[in-house]
Amino acid sequence: MIHPLLVPSKLVFYRMIKKIPLEHVLFLDIETVPQKPGFPDLDETTQLLWEQKSSYQRKDEISAEDFYERAGIWAEFGKIICISVGFFALKGSQRTFRVTSFHGEELQILKQFKDLLLSHFSQAKHLLCAHNGKEFDFPYIARRMVINGMELPYKLDLFGKKPWEVPHLDTMELWKFGDYKHYTSLKLLAHVLGIPSPKEDMDGSMVKDVFYIEKDLDRIVNYCELDVVTTAQVFLRLRNEELLGDREIKKV
Repeated sequence: MIHPLLVPSKLVFYRMIKKIPLEHVLFLDIETVPQKPGFPDLDETTQLLWEQKSSYQRKDEISAEDFYERAGIWAEFGKIICISVGFFALKGSQRTFRVTSFHGEELQILKQFKDLLLSHFSQAKHLLCAHNGKEFDFPYIARRMVINGMELPYKLDLFGKKPWEVPHLDTMELWKFGDYKHYTSLKLLAHVLGIPSPKEDMDGSMVKDVFYIEKDLDRIVNYCELDVVTTAQVFLRLRNEELLGDREIKKV
C-alpha cells in the first residue's frame, strides 16, 4: 500500500514532509559489534570469508585480522546489541518524545522490536526514520532477522515494493536534496542545524571495546538513545519546527 505522503515526486515530498503527523513516525538507531571479540575467535571458514569480504576495503598493509575491528558494520559478520526507538506523543499543544531501548541477546532484541512494530506501528500511515537508515539500520535489522530465522515484519519487507511504497524516512537522504554522492554524519548535520550537542562520552568507533572489554552495555544504550533524540531533532529542524526541550524527552 502506498503511504499517502510518499508519492513519486521528490518535490511534492519535500513540500509535504511537514504534513506527516509526528506521532506516525518511529525514530530508531542501532548499535552493532563483531560477532566475536576477535578474529582468532572465528572458525576457519568464517576467517576466510571475512578475508575475502573485506579485501576490497583493506589497504595492502592491513591484515584481515587487524581490519576485524570494523566487522560490526556488516550484518554477515556482526550482530545487534541495542535498538533504541523514540516516538512523539501529542496531547493538545503539549508534546513528549518517549525513548526506550531493547538490548541484550540479539534474538530477544529483534523479537521485542518486531513486537513493537506489529503492536503499535503496523498501519500504512506509520513510518520508520533513522539517519542513514536506508543504507544501514533498516537493511541490517532485516538481514539479522533472516539470519536468526525470523519472518520479516511488513515495515522491513521491501520485496516487490516501489520506492515510494517503502515506509522509511532517512534524515541523511532528506538532507541530500538529490545529491546522491553526499554523506553527512548525524553529528555534523546536528551541528550545522544548530541542534545542541548531547553530552556523549563515546563515539561509534568505541562501541566494540566498550561492549567486549569494558562490558558496559548501559553506556552503549545511553549513546544509542542520544542518537535517536538527535535524529528526531534533525527531523524537526527539516520541518522548521521548534526543537525538543529537555523536559519533553522521557525515557520509558
